[in-house]
Amino acid sequence: MKSGPPVSPELGHAVAGWETWLTDIKRASKHTIVSYQTDLTHFLTFLSGHLGDKVDFKNLSALEPKDIRAWLASRSGEYESASTARALSTIRNFFRTLEKQGRVKNAAIFHIRSPKIKKPLPKALAETQASEALEVIGTQHDEAWLNKRDLALLVLIYGSGLRISEALSVCPGDISDTLTITGKGNKQRKVPILPVIKAAIDDYVSACPYPLPKGAPLFLGKRGKKLDPAIFQLQLRKLRRQLNLPESATPHAFRHSFATHLLSAGGDLRSIQELLGHASLSTTQRYTHVDRERLLKAYESAHPRA
Repeated sequence: MKSGPPVSPELGHAVAGWETWLTDIKRASKHTIVSYQTDLTHFLTFLSGHLGDKVDFKNLSALEPKDIRAWLASRSGEYESASTARALSTIRNFFRTLEKQGRVKNAAIFHIRSPKIKKPLPKALAETQASEALEVIGTQHDEAWLNKRDLALLVLIYGSGLRISEALSVCPGDISDTLTITGKGNKQRKVPILPVIKAAIDDYVSACPYPLPKGAPLFLGKRGKKLDPAIFQLQLRKLRRQLNLPESATPHAFRHSFATHLLSAGGDLRSIQELLGHASLSTTQRYTHVDRERLLKAYESAHPRA
């Protein structure tokens, strides 16, 4: 390590040897090596200040979970959780190398949980994009009933905020002013069936050439069996190409758009949480990051200091 944290000469040689191993044996890319070097430098620099001395093998062997948690906490305001998770993996890799060499043995680093990485939300479509998708989705098949089916399904997903698996589990007998959905963890919720959704479903049911008993799947494939989600996802891929929509315009993105557009129109988070079936409000709160423009307008129009 040409320039780095205060470490003992012996530890400095071990770091240099580890970097050589990454390059010559593991044949890691330059980008990966730079990332690993940055992670290790940050860790050892923190330890030097934390311990008040140069870092050596003895220090590393004596580290306790609280020391490692202190390092993780020091990154919380500056680094994303994914970056910190990678850094912890880097440090574990370095400790494994030292252990194989018989220089350091410390199980603490392997007992610390990695930070939870937040899954990115699918990007919401603009309201104009969603409207255009609804206008075009019902034009892709030669058979009219299949077009009506695709339109009814997309209207249901976007209009009620359903997951595609939830929408495909709906039966004809379920349709009324509200719809009871069984979501993740067998948790049930009620969602409204707006007139536009009811009209699209009725139009599809009237055109469907197969019988639709009350307890059977509502949405059928071309041969009369329950619609495979992959078939509908294929139709959306065609739609994306036709309308030049982003690759993120998946069925789940329409559910996300439902929540985002409700929030932009003034819907409150608690109601949106119930409609989406989120167990925790914190999950729903992730949608607020897309609504900054509305909040800024509200601030400018209402705040006395604006």
